[in-house]
Amino acid sequence: MMLSVRVTKLGHACVRLDKDQRAIVIDPGLYSPEPEALDGVEAVLITHEHADHFDADRLRRAQADNPGLRIYANRAVADLAPDLTVQRVGHEDRFTVAGFDVQVYGERHAVVHPDIPVVVNNGFLVDGEVFHPGDSFTVPGQRVRTLLTPCDAPWLKAAEMLDYLREIAPDRAYSIHDAYVSTIGMDVVESFFAYEAERSGADVAVFTAGQSIQL
Repeated sequence: MMLSVRVTKLGHACVRLDKDQRAIVIDPGLYSPEPEALDGVEAVLITHEHADHFDADRLRRAQADNPGLRIYANRAVADLAPDLTVQRVGHEDRFTVAGFDVQVYGERHAVVHPDIPVVVNNGFLVDGEVFHPGDSFTVPGQRVRTLLTPCDAPWLKAAEMLDYLREIAPDRAYSIHDAYVSTIGMDVVESFFAYEAERSGADVAVFTAGQSIQL
């Protein structure tokens, strides 16, 4: 169980976790433009190679400014940017960075269409508490108390989102992966979340950019 961690939603699928004055960031892609996102961060975790999750140029600048910045990603991501210093990780790996315990789950991106190749995707379970699945319906091999829930994507429909929430059955779930959604669309997402919160008794809510939760 993590102790007093602040989870901050940045753009799209990017989140920052702060604990004991140390921080990590997951998936700072092209749709998470906040310039302060990587300030004071010790490590960046990348779920997969798509540009809305992995901005190689941004990470090049960040590592140039801070050579000690650690990047954790799968082999496919590392191969796309061999000039970056990347610690390669995969399914069932475990590591500790910036005081956070991280477990890696999953191997495949959700299917967009049979004609589109499926890339490697790894979800990250942080301190046994917060799970970021990337672009997948990965179910970790243990209880998830806080789920960061993709709410809109070319590979996702509402029924799948609700089914995933029910399969994970977290105590709380907050929306990510929302750059494609209009204001009206987010109202629809919120209505689905309200329905699921009432049904399950869990705290299921829309997570807006700049918003933080304390665990």
